[in-house]
Amino acid sequence: MPYRHLFAHPGAKAFTAGNLMARLPMGMFSVSAVVMIAGARDSYALAGAVTATGLAATALVAPWTARLVDRYGQARIAVPATLVAALGSLALILCVRHGAPDWTLFAAYAATATTPNTGGMSRARWAHLLKGDHAALHTANAFEQAADELCFMLGPVLAAFLCGAVFPEAGTLVGVVLLVSGVLLFAAQRATEPPVRPGTRGKSPIRAPGMAPLLAVCLAMGTVFGAMEVVTLAFADAHGHRTAAGAVLGLQAAGSCAAGLLYGRFRPTGPAEARYARCIAGMTTLLTLPLLAASLTGSLLALGGALLVAGMATAPTMVTGMALVQERTPEGRLNEGMTLAVTGLLGGIACGSALGGWTAEHLSATAGFGVPVAAAGAALLITLATLRPVLPVRAVEPLH
Repeated sequence: MPYRHLFAHPGAKAFTAGNLMARLPMGMFSVSAVVMIAGARDSYALAGAVTATGLAATALVAPWTARLVDRYGQARIAVPATLVAALGSLALILCVRHGAPDWTLFAAYAATATTPNTGGMSRARWAHLLKGDHAALHTANAFEQAADELCFMLGPVLAAFLCGAVFPEAGTLVGVVLLVSGVLLFAAQRATEPPVRPGTRGKSPIRAPGMAPLLAVCLAMGTVFGAMEVVTLAFADAHGHRTAAGAVLGLQAAGSCAAGLLYGRFRPTGPAEARYARCIAGMTTLLTLPLLAASLTGSLLALGGALLVAGMATAPTMVTGMALVQERTPEGRLNEGMTLAVTGLLGGIACGSALGGWTAEHLSATAGFGVPVAAAGAALLITLATLRPVLPVRAVEPLH
């Protein structure tokens, strides 16, 4: 069992437990904020604008936080960064509850942008522990991708339950407790933390050979995810099943989670660039299934089945893409390199949400399912046109 051998490494179970605890709130905070703000201010437009501001702030701040993590160590940076983000979430609760001016909501939620990329830090630990064992690292990356899907599948459900069944601020409060507790547990596992290299500095990941096309593909991939979420919500609403939209989207994440765990059991062969192109081609093909289900049947049940199957291409694609990011990131800058990839995804999600929403409103929700197909096709064209095997970048430069 490859996963059994993976967690036989000393400290692996402990840092994974802390990381999963810290990662679950990533799927909770935006849903909790929307429910809390919309309920108190009676404005989904305001709630959406506040969460969009937080997303934009994260895209700007996250690479800098990751750079500090690489330079000074995970525990030294992640803990204070998490505490600042937690204070931002608590400030948001107080501002909403006490009727503070709208601008304070934007400022408070923007402060949460210091939340460290816990998934990237976990992948960096695996890269340190499994250095030279490419098969085991592939399994670890597959596990991490499955964990991402699981957290983003369960997080919104947990947030919606807490905000609805307990009180509107409960989702944010529980998210803060989980985030802080998880990061403290994760940071306490010092034996597995990648060492920092005082006095050295690698080339900026964005300037590394072959990295720019990968980030462009991440942007296109994010567009797929952002558009699919908004269009599915619009389709469910148009057919009178708004409350079922979350469960339908959860099927897509479930398909990806299962495929990720299965993909990790097989040893990859051939150049990663070729595998990446094949994965994106498969993803593009399978994304036509939701479009066909929506246009030919108009059934939410059929759409759910199509999303389950289409989601199975997500994890293998993301696992292979993250492996390429790791290969091409300079030594000593791994957290920053992977965070840049996540930033690309976040930017794409924002673009995809806007494009999918415009298409659903001005054309139809069914037509909106063509947006993810087009975005995946663009990712495939970028991959075929630009990605070529390059030597892994591992050189470091002395500080002057």
